[in-house]
This record gives sequence, C-alpha cells and structure tokens, in this order.
Amino acid sequence: MIDKKRDNLGPLPQIQLGLFHVEKQVEHDGVEMGVLDNGVPYLTESGLARMCGIDRKVLNRLAINWPDEKVKPRGAQIAELLKQSGYSEETLYLKSDLNGKEINAYTEPVCMALLEYYAFVAPEKRPEAIGAFRSLARTTFRGFIYSVVKYIPDQKKIDSWKHFHDRVDMLLGSVPAGYYCIFSEIATMIIPMIRVGVLISDKTVPDISVGIAWGKYWRDNNLNEKYGQRKTYDHEYPDYYPQAASNPQESYAYPDSSLGEFREWLRETYIMDKFPKYLLNQAKQGKLPPFVAQQAIETFAVKAIDSINAAQHTISSNK
Repeated sequence: MIDKKRDNLGPLPQIQLGLFHVEKQVEHDGVEMGVLDNGVPYLTESGLARMCGIDRKVLNRLAINWPDEKVKPRGAQIAELLKQSGYSEETLYLKSDLNGKEINAYTEPVCMALLEYYAFVAPEKRPEAIGAFRSLARTTFRGFIYSVVKYIPDQKKIDSWKHFHDRVDMLLGSVPAGYYCIFSEIATMIIPMIRVGVLISDKTVPDISVGIAWGKYWRDNNLNEKYGQRKTYDHEYPDYYPQAASNPQESYAYPDSSLGEFREWLRETYIMDKFPKYLLNQAKQGKLPPFVAQQAIETFAVKAIDSINAAQHTISSNK
C-alpha cells in the first residue's frame, strides 16, 4: 500500500554523486584507456602520463593541486589550452569506479590540452606527446578509443529507445479516461533528447523532473479550481528498473482540459528555464556526458520546441 501521493513517477534513484562508472577499460600499447557507462571515452592517469612522456606522479601532482597549479606558469598555459577547447571544470579528471576501485579518468579536452602542452609548449618537448598528438590529429580521440575498446555507441541509443518504449507499454490502460499522465505527454520531448544523445535509462528519468515542476505549478496556481481535481493512478516501471521494486507507483493524472496550459508551460517554462538546469544536474551526477548536456542545451530548445509544436499540431488535427 502506498500512503504518499507524489507529483513524480516514483522515488529518485539512489546514486553516488560525483562517481562515474566504467563501461570497459583496456590497455593498448601500454596505454590504459576506456569508456564510461555514459559513453565518454577517457585515458587513465597512467595512460595519459605515458602518452605525454611524463611520470604519472607529475601528472597526479598537477591534477590534485590544480586550483593552485593553474595560476603558475605551467598550469596557466595548460589552463589557456583548456579554455580554448571550452573546458571550464574545476578538476582535470573524473573520479570513476572500475570494479570497485576508484580511478581518475581524463576526458578528451584535458588529454588533448596536456598532449599539446607537452608536445609544443613545454620548455622540454616530449617526443611521446608529439607522436600521440599527431596520431590523434589524424583521427579523433573518441573514434580512436572507441575502436581500441571495441565500444559500439549506437547500442546506448538502442537501449534508450528500449527504455522509452517499454515504459510506454507499461502505461497502456493505466491512466483514467479523460486524463493524461506526464510521461506520455512528454514523449515529444524525450524523442528529441534521444536523438541528440541524451541516454534514457533507469538513471535518467526526465518525467520525474517535469512531474515535480508541473505539480508545483498546478498547486501554486490553484488549477484544481480551474480544471477540476487531478486523479491518482498506479504507474509501474519495467521490471529491469530499480524503481520496479516499489511498484506500483501512485502518480498523478491531470484533466485533459488542462492539456493546452501544460503544453504551453512545457514549451515556455520548463524547456526554456528548468530543462537546462536538469541537464546540468544530470551531467554533475555522472548520468550524462558534459559535452552532451551542453550540446542538448544549445540545440535542444529550438529543435524540441519545433518538434513539440509539430507533434502537438498533428495530435490535435487527428482528434
């Protein structure tokens, strides 16, 4: 028995903030590299140090003391290279988990900046860095590591579609007639998210964010008086979701008469204001690659709004 009504579709998943997880890691020509479970390729600390032609301890000291090092001559030059690539994070690496062991994962902008520094800027140029930089210049960092690790990124997108479609199937017949639920209605938002690379899974559940925000808007504006009472219904997650352990989730369905206001709020308020914050929070928690979050923020709003408008026009025309 669920004794607490929620404005979302169940409890937020419990995660360890700031800790990324390794999908696969290999050693290639003495260089450790891999891909995180959000699709981001990386070099380990020893791998990057080897490519740069420096001792791992040198790189470790630079990284762990980065707030102080970046204002010194060497660090300032590296910081400028990072700035040119658009990298503005406070640390040089992502703390990541490899089979229960914590490692430092260095992503593309950091690796390329350090390789460029030790190849062309440092007082003592490192031949290893020159060779690695030129080699990566002929391909791409991402393509190189994906090839070595034998990582197929499309599988992540396939999994996103599976998560989406399975949840749609679970909703069939569960929402009261004359009412809509958040997940079904934001399908026209989720589809563009998948297409720009936002991976949908049990860790990324955008309807929770939308549901919380819309529920607050509903209460703050007394929309029960305007459209009638919202109703609860039993929402269930697919059995491979951790949230399924507490199925069914008691969630809110809203009167169809409020659909126009919801869609306007989704376009004008959620997507334009709250959605970027949601994406950045997903990136900070390791559920979304930072570069994908930035890409989605920059490109999603216009594309998604156009897509939503077109889809909603089609839906309205078919009624």
